Amino acid sequence: MGNLDEELRAYAKNLGVDLFGVADLTQARTYVENQGGRYVSSFPRAVSLGIRLLDQVIDQLPNHDDFGTISIYRGLYTTVNAALDRAAFLVSKRIQEEGFLAYMIPSSEMYNKGKLEATFSHKVAANLAGLGWIGKNCLLITPEYGPRLRLATVLTDAPLATGSPIKNGCGDCTKCGDICPSKAIRGRAFSSDEPRDIRLKAELCKKYTENRIKTFGDVNCGLCVYACPHGSKRLRATKH
Repeated sequence: MGNLDEELRAYAKNLGVDLFGVADLTQARTYVENQGGRYVSSFPRAVSLGIRLLDQVIDQLPNHDDFGTISIYRGLYTTVNAALDRAAFLVSKRIQEEGFLAYMIPSSEMYNKGKLEATFSHKVAANLAGLGWIGKNCLLITPEYGPRLRLATVLTDAPLATGSPIKNGCGDCTKCGDICPSKAIRGRAFSSDEPRDIRLKAELCKKYTENRIKTFGDVNCGLCVYACPHGSKRLRATKH
């Protein structure tokens, strides 16, 4: 299936996707089933798609009480989600045309707002595909863009070549927890053996976001995305 692997990667790139990877989900089947149910967990692989956010918009998020800043951020968030959903649909369609199953998980689909959970975790797929690690902010952190990206997923049975998780690069850094206005981020490194509540108090983030929605509309504050040094210009500059 090497040709399909290469074709899908090139196809996704032409659709504006910046990061493409394939995850072996069999190693996380229990986790996937507990979150999304038996049907979702029946797929052995996941195609992970990521689109980078605009640095100039993210770099303004410390002004997150400014209507203009949040309006632009909300517009960016919505636009990238729509681009990802279109890419995920077209990649799914291409896989289906090859005779395989394809089940699209939209970028911002959420069924349990109390726990801030979707039917399927995009970041788990991206982590297993080797695109990045799960940070202390419970976001995917990539070597290229830090957490400054959005994700979508296509579940499939196509026998695509899969990636492997990469080393967690957070180290002793606590910048995301230090800046979090709701104090939801606890500063604890990710471990697949621990529940998310040990790292992130979702109810605090949810309450803070709901209060902001009353003023600014439906968008998160994004400060943990801004603060991560793996997305900063300084760190990116040292890699080039």
